[in-house]
Amino acid sequence: MKKVAGKIKGELAQYREMAAFAQFGSDLDATTQRLLNRGARLTELLKQPQFSPLKMEEQVAVIYAGVNGYLDPLPVGRVRAFEDGLLSLLHSKHTDILNAIRDSRDLADDIAAKLKGVVDGYAKSFA
Repeated sequence: MKKVAGKIKGELAQYREMAAFAQFGSDLDATTQRLLNRGARLTELLKQPQFSPLKMEEQVAVIYAGVNGYLDPLPVGRVRAFEDGLLSLLHSKHTDILNAIRDSRDLADDIAAKLKGVVDGYAKSFA
């Protein structure tokens, strides 16, 4: 969790700072726009339904997708659908990844590679 949470913490801090700054300027460069767009998607990703929090291993998987740019091309309104679909795929066909994350409480390189493959494939097929 710490491996992926560290990235999201930094990105969200930058997002908040830039969002406050962007209120005063109308012309934003491409890098700033990308940062603001990713921050909006990561913020949406962190929202969880009341009384049904995600398990730690599920959080790791969805945060991994967010900080590695898989949500960037999506509209903010589609983030929840992406998250739900990815978790369904992981629960139905790739429980070994979730179990490994839960048991080791770490995202080892081999598990990260497997997760990357699953997220890559899902992101390409997501419509």
